[in-house]
Amino acid sequence: MTVTLERVTRSIDGLPAIRNVSLTLERGTLSVLLGPTLSGKTSIMRLLAGLDKPTTGRVLVDGKDVTSLDVRQRSVAMVYQQFINYPSLTVYENIASPLRVQRKPRAEIERRVQEAAKLLKLEPYLHRTPLQLSGGQQQRTAIARALVKGADLVLLDEPLANLDYKLREELRTELPRIFEASGAIFVYATTEPTEALLLGGRTICMWEGEVLQAGETPNVYRHPDSLRVAQVFSDPPLNVVGIEKSKGSVKYVGGVEAPATGLYAGIGDGAYRVGFRAHQLELASGIAGRHAFHATVTVTEITGSESFVHLSRDASSWVAVLHGVHEFPPGHMLDAVLDPNNVFVFDGAGRLVASPGGM
Repeated sequence: MTVTLERVTRSIDGLPAIRNVSLTLERGTLSVLLGPTLSGKTSIMRLLAGLDKPTTGRVLVDGKDVTSLDVRQRSVAMVYQQFINYPSLTVYENIASPLRVQRKPRAEIERRVQEAAKLLKLEPYLHRTPLQLSGGQQQRTAIARALVKGADLVLLDEPLANLDYKLREELRTELPRIFEASGAIFVYATTEPTEALLLGGRTICMWEGEVLQAGETPNVYRHPDSLRVAQVFSDPPLNVVGIEKSKGSVKYVGGVEAPATGLYAGIGDGAYRVGFRAHQLELASGIAGRHAFHATVTVTEITGSESFVHLSRDASSWVAVLHGVHEFPPGHMLDAVLDPNNVFVFDGAGRLVASPGGM
């Protein structure tokens, strides 16, 4: 099965929500819609499901135009961030409900519910009601109900957003196994780059209703086509600084000048913007071949295994990540160091012109 959005647009009250999007989704694949709130992720899902109709363009299933078909005429299931279960029914009956609507034989219902419960580790809880479950168990119940329906297209709209950290981590590691075992087309929406990396598959970066870049998740992360894609696919936020290259040297905004080595050696003279993620910024001094900046600590966030050090430099805000616990008081001066082989270089229009090979 193949689902295609063909040059789809959608306007709401005259304002564009989706702008000329073309996508093809194939059976057995996972596609992650990655973008901030209001980037168009939910709007894309509603078009795929048949809950909304495009203003222009078509929705195709195996080449057949299904644009005018509503959700009841499509083989689709959806899971939302909220735990949407029937509170008066047991876990078993919640999972079985779409099969009963389809009037499946009792033996088939039993088999498919047990299979879904095993896949999602819900077997011990089948006789409980949703209010007797943890948040993660409730969300697994909702996912099991979507899977047992046997839909060709399963849409998950930020399904882990309302769970606490431990439950999110648990389900994030389980979901790729569940997706692979199902064989359906999965589309998963998230605002979190880390979640896209953990889930794998393909990532579709979105911004203000547009698809900026789509491809295998590691490739999009390592080689963003544009500054905007790199910003969407960075958490903590991407650090950015302007440079001017001229006659074998680069001058950073703020006055630091250095030889045009590393990736800078392969670009022409002119103005560029350099982007680098938190792990690409080192806090040290005297490292040969690196470009150093004096920066002031504004705040340090300690997560336990990592420390996020927020820095201020010439009205710019940067963040670096260090392994372990590091405590720097506000106002402390540090050397922030960049490796010119380990940055993204974008031209004046924000297009990628150079990136690290093995990031």
